[in-house]
Formats: sequence, C-alpha cells, structure tokens
Amino acid sequence: MVTADDFGAAEPVNEAVEQAHLQGVLTAASLMVGAPAAADAVARARRLPSLRVGLHLVLVEGRPMSDPAAVSHLTGADGRFRSDMAALGAEIFLRPGVRRQLEAEILAQFQAYAATGLSLDHVNTHKHYHLHPSVLSAILRIGRAFGLRALRTPVEPRAVLAQVEPQAQLPPAWITAPWAALGRRRARRAGLRTPDQVFGLQWSGAMTAQRLCGLVRRLPSGLSEIYLHPATQAYPGSAPGYRYLEEFQALVDPDVVAAARAEGLALGGYADFA
Repeated sequence: MVTADDFGAAEPVNEAVEQAHLQGVLTAASLMVGAPAAADAVARARRLPSLRVGLHLVLVEGRPMSDPAAVSHLTGADGRFRSDMAALGAEIFLRPGVRRQLEAEILAQFQAYAATGLSLDHVNTHKHYHLHPSVLSAILRIGRAFGLRALRTPVEPRAVLAQVEPQAQLPPAWITAPWAALGRRRARRAGLRTPDQVFGLQWSGAMTAQRLCGLVRRLPSGLSEIYLHPATQAYPGSAPGYRYLEEFQALVDPDVVAAARAEGLALGGYADFA
C-alpha cells in the first residue's frame, strides 16, 4: 500500500492525491473528515473508484467534529484539539470523563466518514495517536459497527532504512516501537488486517524520490505500507519543514514507477490484500 495521509486538509493535498494516483504509485488515501477541504476530497474519491480511502482520525492538532464544548477536555479555548499530546494522553488514561469525550469524538468521525458513502478501506490516526492503548481500545470497539477491517500499526524496520541510507544517523525509536508492536498484536487479535511493516515514520515529511525508490527496491516480504504527505504546494496549517511538493514528486517519479514494476510488486489498498 502506498498511502497519502491528510486527504482533505487542503485542495493542494487533494490535487496531489488525485494526480499521484492517476500518474504514479499512490494507491490509497486517509481522509480527515473534519478538515477544510474534506468535501472536495470526497468528490475526487468518487471519481477515482480504484483509489482506496480510509479514515484518518484526528484527535490532536485539528478541529473536532463534535461541538467543542462537548469535548472540552480535548480542546483549547480556540475550539481546536490540544497539541500537548503527552499531557492529554495521561488524562485519557487516568480520567474516565476524558475517555468518554474521546469516545464521543471518535464515534462522530466514524459517523461522518460513513455519511460520505465511501467504502472504509482502513483507519489510522493523525500523529499515530492510536499508539495510546486507551485510544486504540476505543477505535477497536467503536470501529466494529462501521466495518473496520484494517489498521495501520507503524512497525518500521530500521535495518531497511539503513540499507536505503547507510550514512544516515537514525535516532532510536524507544517510544514508538514498543507501542506499535503492542498495537499490532492487539489489532490482529481483534481480527484486523495490519501491515507486516510500515515506512514513513522516520522520514515523515521528507520522503524524497530517492528514499521512496530505495524502499521500493528493498521491501521485505509480506504486506508493507509506505505513507507520505503529498501536496502540490504548501497550504494554511501545513507542518513547518515538511517537503510536501517533493513527496508528491516522489510518487510520480519515473524511477519510482519503474522500480515498482521491476520488482513485480502487487499494489493496492488494504482491501486488495484480504
């Protein structure tokens, strides 16, 4: 699976998703249902029946689908989700009232996705917030009613990254790796499809054509997901330092397309690998 996150964040993102799917190796996109250009993203997805679309749950650094007053533990004075992820995570774990608001917002986003009429290929979260065990529990429980069948669990093989860039200094993944491995075990016990390996965590916002081509040529056996954040240009609210245009260009790069064909990869969304 080659997935674009933040589908619906802005029209430059949606444009990149459409073009990269038609002209490149992009096979899936993860929709932010409450984002400013979500309606435009849904319209494009309906024109692209071969694009697999899933739900990109946003629980930090975005706007809730719920009335902000109804999820006040999750939001700040401006009505937007909080960005202090560690402090919020502790409150989710310790305070039942916060968990109830979290569950209400997750339900609202699943309902909003269902209202689009799009098939639900997969679910993941903004900033991988489902690595939090309580968040994952809520997603697994609520998602069943909406046909949840696949979940991204970002277990990223560092040995492969080192093969692509032998000179790179890779910081340790002490925080994410244990929770990602635990999440994958829990999701699989729940009967969900999960990838054997995911790429995009270390090079988030910097998945150049050279890196993407290197990964395509060195993918381990099994089910892999590579995720990116493509856009045709920067946009209001985009992350500082993210190389959106380069990531879009990587998806349509002729060498990347040729490498995928040469390796004989089966490309698709989660639904294509039942």
